[in-house]
Amino acid sequence: MDEQGGGEGLGRRERDILALERRGFPGPGAKERAIREELGLAPVRYYQLLNALLDDARALAHDPVTVNRLRRIRERRRAER
Repeated sequence: MDEQGGGEGLGRRERDILALERRGFPGPGAKERAIREELGLAPVRYYQLLNALLDDARALAHDPVTVNRLRRIRERRRAER
């Protein structure tokens, strides 16, 4: 299902997910709309894939700034629960 491109790096879908996370969105619903239209994913599935990516060393190597920022947000939310 995922394009892994040689096994070492991230597949296209994984790179597209990280690219979408780097963007800013103007208002409510804009990100979910982009997830559906650009990636063809339901938002729930998108967030499942994103969460798995945050634990993937390949994602960290590909985009350390975005991955570390999202890891911090995730940890903060877990601590608040």
